[in-house]
Amino acid sequence: MANPVLVEVTRGTMVESRHRGTVVAVDGAGKVLFSAGAIDHLVFPRSACKAMQALPLVESGAADHYGFGDRELALACSSHNGEPEHADLADAMLARAGRSVEDLECGAHWSFQQETLIRQARAMDKPTALHNNCSGKHAGFVCTCAHAGEPVAGYVGYDHPLQREIRATMESLTGALITHDVCGVDGCSIPTYAVPLQGLAHGFAKMATGEGLAPERAKAARRLMAACMAEPFYVAGTRRLCTEIMALAPGRIFAKTGAEGVFCAALPQEGIAIALKCEDGTTRAAEAMVAATLARFLRHDDTLFAALMAKANHTMRNWNGIAVGDVRVTQALMD
Repeated sequence: MANPVLVEVTRGTMVESRHRGTVVAVDGAGKVLFSAGAIDHLVFPRSACKAMQALPLVESGAADHYGFGDRELALACSSHNGEPEHADLADAMLARAGRSVEDLECGAHWSFQQETLIRQARAMDKPTALHNNCSGKHAGFVCTCAHAGEPVAGYVGYDHPLQREIRATMESLTGALITHDVCGVDGCSIPTYAVPLQGLAHGFAKMATGEGLAPERAKAARRLMAACMAEPFYVAGTRRLCTEIMALAPGRIFAKTGAEGVFCAALPQEGIAIALKCEDGTTRAAEAMVAATLARFLRHDDTLFAALMAKANHTMRNWNGIAVGDVRVTQALMD
């Protein structure tokens, strides 16, 4: 059975593009509160699960040992723009562990955001690994290894002790059996594991509520989510939806995007978490989907509901500022 069309893009009076997808919202016990599409299908969470991957940084004691606060923890969960504040903080995190950019194994790339890229190109010959959108996560990995006395070199490898720990952590949170058969390589070179979308949502619901988690893991999960919500700029950056959604309601919404149209989010006060996948991997559709899905659980807050729906349904303009069409969610997300 085909996944439903969840987002349409219009041009003039016509629907120009349609985006199919799947979305699920669950509570801490795993009860499905809303769903659309095949929620049992395997998806690669990609960067949407970075808060799960950052748990060893806190649970190992490395975050406390190096004196990391909300900004550092948010950056460890981030897919940032490579803006100066992001690169500088990643560098500072490494320095606290006596390490440097040379220890990062994520690779280097220019910022994906046009304005930041232009500034970078004017100021440097080439980017470094600090500008990689995953440098915060990798800085956290390096610090975790350094604190635990594990080898830093090769920390991205499938059989490295840190990656084994992350794999076990994700199995525990999602309830999925993670084997080599469902393993791929992410853009930043670490292993990425396909899990059922429903299990991914349940993992974030556990992190948001602490339900079903040992006390130390529940504490670490709350700390990471709280850090992201307190410092949303360090989770993404200027004009990024993760940052903008969390800034709409400080301390109430956690949101994290991943490549290929994946998004995860949580409402800790409501005890709800969301995971979704735009089938064709389009970011614009995934962003509309997550905004609308969050909004359906915040109808009691008229202002926040309206602000989220304005993110879900919005007008597209060309380079002259002329309205040319709309991005809009379908009734399948609103019923």
